[in-house]
Amino acid sequence: SFIGIDGTNTTLNTGRIQINLKPLAERKIHASDIIRRLQPALAGVDGISLFMQPVQDLTVEDRISRTEFQYSLEDVDAKELSYWVPRFMEKLSAIPVVRDVASDQLNQGLLASLVIDRDTASRLGVLPSALDNTLYDAFGQRQVSTIYTQLNQYRVVLEVDPQFQQNPDSLKDIYVASNSALQAYSGSTANITNNAQTSVSTTPNAQVPLSAFTRFEPGSTALALNHQGQFPAVTASFNLAPGAALGDAVKAINQAKAELNMPASIQATFEGTAAAFLNSLANEPVLILAALITVYIVLGVLYESYIHPITILSTLPSAGVGAILALLLFKMEFSVIALIGLILLIGIVKKNAIMMIDFALEAERKEGKAPLDAIYEACLLRFRPIMMTTMAALLGALPLAMGSGVGSELRRPLGITIVGGLLLSQLLTLYTTPVVYLAFDWLARRFALHIGNPVEEPAHGD
Repeated sequence: SFIGIDGTNTTLNTGRIQINLKPLAERKIHASDIIRRLQPALAGVDGISLFMQPVQDLTVEDRISRTEFQYSLEDVDAKELSYWVPRFMEKLSAIPVVRDVASDQLNQGLLASLVIDRDTASRLGVLPSALDNTLYDAFGQRQVSTIYTQLNQYRVVLEVDPQFQQNPDSLKDIYVASNSALQAYSGSTANITNNAQTSVSTTPNAQVPLSAFTRFEPGSTALALNHQGQFPAVTASFNLAPGAALGDAVKAINQAKAELNMPASIQATFEGTAAAFLNSLANEPVLILAALITVYIVLGVLYESYIHPITILSTLPSAGVGAILALLLFKMEFSVIALIGLILLIGIVKKNAIMMIDFALEAERKEGKAPLDAIYEACLLRFRPIMMTTMAALLGALPLAMGSGVGSELRRPLGITIVGGLLLSQLLTLYTTPVVYLAFDWLARRFALHIGNPVEEPAHGD
């Protein structure tokens, strides 16, 4: 544990405690469940706001926050930002899918304002520069000298004793040098005779108490003013409610911001893990489309056809539906890891159709069989290889889906996605692939006849 300002904490009133848990096999409970169990007991501690979050081995955050997910508000006007942030935090706390709302805006720090009566200070002969120097000598840790030794050097710092820095009432004991007494004395100096020496004053300047021309006013101020780029910024952080998805929280937060009608000068963006989640969603359709186009081009070159690659790709929707149903059944989010599993299914599932269509096309072109006879024979001869390859892939993914231990939460969505997609696609594609193959073959023949290109009929034996 550590308290005070360091590389993580930015103010003196914050501290952090790192707790090492027992191995998952011994405690039989996840870190998130432990946090939810401790929160009610720790919420009753007066004077302290405690926020807990599980520590990730791999993180994408570039800043420290009190809770897991981050939302940044940025504005050119710090006063306008401080006005809207509390209202946004109140709105954020009312969202059901969000818990443990916090922000790094600490604007209730103690402020001691010293108000100067300039007329009185001028009458007493106190210059503003003398007042600045006196206060800086007392509280500014002024470096006045450096002591050099043979091995090291030591800086000499001037300040009042620390016991006089704890209370604003100590300002009453500070005296400031007045410039009026020296001017009056030096103006009366004169030569007595032509041979006499000039008189030199040794009278020190008059000391004026600080309380004679100033008054103390308490107030509040920000302990730290964070910036993002060049502008003031506040980072709001939150955790998810049990069973809530990050996508639902993102939609709810964006809706809450829209309902507040904040000025256009306030720019709001998600940061850290939430930003990475949004970026992955933005690129997800592009990645899937690129994978499908690549597969289509490769299959088109392989079979010298524009139609039959679509037949092979028709097996993919069933795999996607199976993967999503499996995630819903086990109450898991469609995370980046699940997306990786879906892309893997594109390469695994289409091999069922490739085995059948490759054999059927070869039977049509080399043996002259009809499409119906060719695909029927392909289904009979390729059934066992299809089942063997599917079971090999499915059994290989079961350890990912059923595994436990450190890091199993990261691997489990990948295994469940692959297993669910393979199961449903295996049940459907054995029946749908021959039907789609015959349907596209019929469409290809109708289209060829419509544009006037004759289609060679397969030769039939006697």
